Amino acid sequence: MDQQQLMMMLPGLRPEELLVLQNVTTGMTENQSRQFMAMYAGTRKDGQTMLLLALVGLLGIAGIQRFIIGQTGMGVAFLLTAGFCGIGTIIDAVNANKLAAEYNQAEAMKAANMVKMMTTS
Repeated sequence: MDQQQLMMMLPGLRPEELLVLQNVTTGMTENQSRQFMAMYAGTRKDGQTMLLLALVGLLGIAGIQRFIIGQTGMGVAFLLTAGFCGIGTIIDAVNANKLAAEYNQAEAMKAANMVKMMTTS
């Protein structure tokens, strides 16, 4: 199975994310690509999941979407202010795909660096 087929197996893969993954995996061997995809698939977040979490925030657990993507400080701020009085939570719901994309891009870079470090050691 080649890199493209591995990437297409990710649920909810958006074109922008595919471009990031193609750029990150350029020059990797097939084995490195498999290692990368295993690491990345375990950490990536889907935009729909982020939307769902933001909507749960409107029901009283504001900030859970921020905790999930590792933004602990913002998560605490959302929790203590009821999602900035609901406005921040609504903004996060509208921008759920953007939050997921930014998180996923950072995770792709981390996974690629880890694979490169593991194979050069």
